[in-house]
Amino acid sequence: MKTLSIDTETFSSAPLTKCGVYKYVEAPDFEILLFGYSADGGPVQVIDLACGEKLPPEIVLALTDESVTKWAFNANFERICLSRFLGLPTGEYLDPGQWRCSMIWAATMGLPLSLEGVGAVLKLDKQKLTEGKDLIKYFCQPCTPTKVNGQRIRNYPYHAPDKWATFKKYNARDVETEMSIQARLAKFPVPDSTWDEYHLDQEINDRGVALDMTLVRQAIDMDGRSRKKLIAAMKKLTELDNPNSVQQMKQWLSDNGLKTDTLGKKAVSELLKTAPEPLGEALSLRQQLAKSS
Repeated sequence: MKTLSIDTETFSSAPLTKCGVYKYVEAPDFEILLFGYSADGGPVQVIDLACGEKLPPEIVLALTDESVTKWAFNANFERICLSRFLGLPTGEYLDPGQWRCSMIWAATMGLPLSLEGVGAVLKLDKQKLTEGKDLIKYFCQPCTPTKVNGQRIRNYPYHAPDKWATFKKYNARDVETEMSIQARLAKFPVPDSTWDEYHLDQEINDRGVALDMTLVRQAIDMDGRSRKKLIAAMKKLTELDNPNSVQQMKQWLSDNGLKTDTLGKKAVSELLKTAPEPLGEALSLRQQLAKSS
């Protein structure tokens, strides 16, 4: 085996678009539902992991075999998900140097950064199936408990066998579409230097950024104390219930002879040039409060 094209369908209670794939796979309920693959351009196979099927041993070995190039569209997602699936500890991931990303390839050609978009532009024979979004929402994300669904918080294959069968076809089609992109762009290979940059980018993402959490917590604590002090001073000066309220502050300024339509940063800076006391002091306190937010 020289190449392995992969597409996975997954479940996690962590919202992918908000937290990113690294936190997504750390959710305790994360799992790979379907594993679609093609070895060396052969027929696409779908392994139904959610229903108890197992990856063939040769595929498991290929995932860590440096002689096998792994392909996926947005390969970062598959690589990180499979790292978790294989039991690698948090912070350790499959070697990005063994992976190629057809989304990166598409990007070098000025094509869209979605599998559906690339397929449409290239007019591929095997386009991404349009049912995918609804199926992903149904199987890959938690659902709202209702009386109708028996108060369940997740949909399993047995809840909708017909949908699950379609989902498996969707998974297979994604692999086929990704392979079709490779075939269509074969005359326009990605320079090795670009792949080197991609692999470096992935290593940087995998490593993350080290943070001094003691410093972070102390900074948050200092910000909280500073805000309390500033708000207390503004309350004493203005006698307002909530001097941080734009509406209340504008009214207080107006009652004291200083009208303004906004309390934006630039407006406050201008007002401070001519505002008499104690209005100037109140505006200065508000300016400091804005800096600590």
